[in-house]
Amino acid sequence: MIYETLRHFADSWGLVFMSVTFLVLTGWAFRRGARAHHDAAARMIFDEEKIDG
Repeated sequence: MIYETLRHFADSWGLVFMSVTFLVLTGWAFRRGARAHHDAAARMIFDEEKIDG
């Protein structure tokens, strides 16, 4: 009996939880102020740093 209950819970609320998590993370990546952060991260590897040694 407990297996069927957990399976039903995972099938219904697990899908809802994963869908909401996906939408939140996708929205976070495409938020308004994210463009400057993404551009800075993309150019970071080309910034030269002074390396002592």
